[in-house]
Amino acid sequence: MKRKTERSELIFRIVAYFILIVFALLCVYPLLYAVSAAFSSSSALNSGSVVIVPVDPQGEAFLAVLKDNLFWVNYSNTLFLTFFGTIWALGYSILGAYALSKKRLMARRAFNFFLVFTMWFSAGIVPQYQNYLNTAQVFASIGISDLKWTVVLAMGMNATNIILLRNSFEGVPSEIEEAARIDGATELQILTKVYIPMSKATIATVALFFGISRWNGYFWAYKVIPSTQSYSWPVQVYIRDFIDRKTTISNSPLQEELVIQNWDRDHSYAAISVVYSMVVCAIIPILAIYPFIQKYFAKGVNMGGVKE
Repeated sequence: MKRKTERSELIFRIVAYFILIVFALLCVYPLLYAVSAAFSSSSALNSGSVVIVPVDPQGEAFLAVLKDNLFWVNYSNTLFLTFFGTIWALGYSILGAYALSKKRLMARRAFNFFLVFTMWFSAGIVPQYQNYLNTAQVFASIGISDLKWTVVLAMGMNATNIILLRNSFEGVPSEIEEAARIDGATELQILTKVYIPMSKATIATVALFFGISRWNGYFWAYKVIPSTQSYSWPVQVYIRDFIDRKTTISNSPLQEELVIQNWDRDHSYAAISVVYSMVVCAIIPILAIYPFIQKYFAKGVNMGGVKE
C-alpha cells in the first residue's frame, strides 16, 4: 500500500525543488547569455537588450573566431595541457594513494599527516611561483624550451584527489589482494588488475577534476608562459590577452574611445562578441565529455570521500 505523503513532507519537497530549479537556472543563464551575445549585433550588446536569446542575430563574430589561426593554436595547447596534465597528475596520484592506503607502509601516519597539512597551510604564491620558474630553468638546461611542459609537470599535485583515491583503495577488500598474491601477482599487477578496476568510479571522478582544472587553468599559465611564447598559451590566456588588447577594459577613458573607434572602423561586429564566441568554443569539450562521466561522479565521490 502506497504511503500517503504528509503535508510537511510535501511542502519540503516543493521548497527543495524550487531552490534546485533556481540554482540550475543561475548556472545555465551565463552559458545562454554567452551564446546569445556571441550571435547578437554590436548595437544590441551596447544597448543591453541581450538577455537570453540573440538580438538582431548575426554570425560575423563567430566566423572571425573560426578563421583566427592563433586562437586554434592556443586551443590545441589547451588540449595538450589537459590531456598530458591529466594523465601525469592521475598517474602519480594513483601511485601515491595506493602506497598511502597500505598499513604496512613505514611512517604511513606521518605521510598522511603531511599530505593533509598541505590542505591547511601552503607556502604561498611567491614560493610557488619561484618553484615554477626553477622548474622552467631545469627544463631549459636539458634542452626543453617549451614552457607548456612546466605547466604540465609542476602543477599536478592535489591533496584532495589523492585522499579520495586513498580512501577508495582502502575500501577494497583485503581478501581479494591476498588471493591475488597467492596466485603470484606482483605489486604492480595487484594495482592494475585489482585496485584500479575496482575503483574506476573514483578514478573517473578524479580524472574529471584534474581535466577541468587543466582546461580552465589560467593564472599560472599566464604567469609562467611569457608573451614571447604566445604560441604556447592555453586558450584562456589568449582570451584574456584579447580582452586586454581589443575591448574597452581600460583605466583611461581616452584609451577606451581609441579602442572603440579603431575596432568600429575595421569591423562590423563588437569585440566583446568575439570574446563570447571564444568562450562558447572553449566550453564545448567539457560539455561534450561531462555527460559520459557524470554517472561515475556521485558514486566516485561517495566511495572516495567516506572511509569505512
